[in-house]
Amino acid sequence: MLQIAVTGKPNVGKSSFFNAATLSEAEVASYPFTTIDVNKAVTHVVKPCPCQELEVECNPRNSQCLEGQRLIPVELLDVAGLVPGAHEGRGLGNKFLDDLRQARVFIHVIDASGSTDEEGRPCEAGSHDPMEDVDFLQHEITMWLFGILHKNWNRLVRKALSEKLDIAKVIAEQLSGAGIMAEDVLEAKRAITKEYKDWEDEDMILLLDNLLKIAKPMMIVANKADLPHAEENIQRLKEKYDNVVPASAEAELALSRAAEAGLIKYTSGEDDFEILQADKLSPQQLKALEYIRENVLQKYGGTGVQEALNQAIFNLLDMIVVYPVEDEHKLSDQKGNVLPDALLIPRGSKPRDMAFLIHTDIGEGFMHAIDARSCRRVSSDHELQDGDIISIITR
Repeated sequence: MLQIAVTGKPNVGKSSFFNAATLSEAEVASYPFTTIDVNKAVTHVVKPCPCQELEVECNPRNSQCLEGQRLIPVELLDVAGLVPGAHEGRGLGNKFLDDLRQARVFIHVIDASGSTDEEGRPCEAGSHDPMEDVDFLQHEITMWLFGILHKNWNRLVRKALSEKLDIAKVIAEQLSGAGIMAEDVLEAKRAITKEYKDWEDEDMILLLDNLLKIAKPMMIVANKADLPHAEENIQRLKEKYDNVVPASAEAELALSRAAEAGLIKYTSGEDDFEILQADKLSPQQLKALEYIRENVLQKYGGTGVQEALNQAIFNLLDMIVVYPVEDEHKLSDQKGNVLPDALLIPRGSKPRDMAFLIHTDIGEGFMHAIDARSCRRVSSDHELQDGDIISIITR
């Protein structure tokens, strides 16, 4: 299952985001390092299910379908807050960084209202510039990787030269514990014109900065978007960075809990809700719901939690959803389940890639694939498209 890491300073709403996305119970408090051990839970990204387009009733196995929306599971990690100097051991230091190793993408939660300082301590709203928080996180992760690479650099250069190896492969092996692949290093290395044996510290840092953007891209969640000073800060963030989602994790959590209790009708990602049992809500609760509607949903088009998850997977990682079936005519598996599975797969993947994702034996026995919509055979070099329904034919 794909992993998304929720990262950032202490006390900016990381655990609130995690709880809102997963309906978990990670501890939340207004002091740094509330989270020490990484929390893990399943959340979902959402795509339209083909069941409505094809007018069939689906029977999902690995996912859910709610009113024509397919909820596809991914794993969310809520890790300890990071402070400046973590790569040198400050705060919870390398424990935080170790927890990030296998995540494919980061959701960086920042306090858009500027009411937590650089260490994550509460301060007067607007007194801290959240712009400063964005770059420091990437710097800390870069310098952590730099520490790993730098201490072994001379040995790695000797190995590459003596064994006539591509330095990208050698670096990828050294950083494999962080989920780094050789092709990512190759792409990151293009910006450096020097021969690797002549690299200095700044060349390695540049390589690692580029590498992180490729191998572990980052979505910025501008949390506490309803508080004073947040709106102007969000505008500044959007002017400088591409991947910024305004959010209120507390609003999402409140709406999800109320929906779970049957008090309102609300689905994560929607821009409004319907009150179902007003008589069971106190005047204070009704006022709080109206506040959320006016200051979060109407202003930003949603709470931002589901949008951030979707953008992380579908935009930053450029994943698509495909639906494997065994019977292309009935759109079902061998037990008759219609559209049983929804698979996340990188854009540009071919049918054989999909076959291996389902099971190694299916990949090794792959002969060809059939597009279930047209019932036509597709070539092995056919690029799968988002929403494809594919039957794999094996030997």
